[in-house]
Amino acid sequence: MGSLAARAVAGDVGARDALLGLVREMVHRYCRARLGRLPGSEHTADDVAQEVCIAVLSALPRYRDEGRPFEAFVFGIAGHKVADAQRAAIRAAVPTDELPDEADSGIGPEEAALRSSDASMVRGLLDRLPLQLRELLLLRVAVGLSAEETGRALGMSAGAVRVAQHRALARLRALALTTSGEVRT
Repeated sequence: MGSLAARAVAGDVGARDALLGLVREMVHRYCRARLGRLPGSEHTADDVAQEVCIAVLSALPRYRDEGRPFEAFVFGIAGHKVADAQRAAIRAAVPTDELPDEADSGIGPEEAALRSSDASMVRGLLDRLPLQLRELLLLRVAVGLSAEETGRALGMSAGAVRVAQHRALARLRALALTTSGEVRT
């Protein structure tokens, strides 16, 4: 992606279009992973991914390769846009036009509470990991990036990503066991 970015910065319109296509796909997965628990998350992820693409496009003429992968530049922008969307969602009221005519056939309060509790526990465990390991797991597991793609985004080799992922998962497993009160063996 770095050579494509260099050509796009130099004014190659085809390279710019191809780069934005790659950026859009990568950022959309990232936004879906980070914004998944917000109401209307699919639409929000689409909107944030679009905002990231616009920001990348407008920053492209000023982009300078400083030895970091282009993906790191993109994920830096994406991280800020996701945080903005999360703050906006917290402040937004959700109005209801009218009462429904039928009973809700969705999950009941008990199942919702269990799911919420599980999700809350996982978020709590992830929050206990260092930021880089947390981002690595999000990119690898939730976004679905390969070790090579994740390495480019975080400035690591693919091998280092695999080792760090293994360690992060082992640490999560240990935290889960100690949190649940089970004895580790």
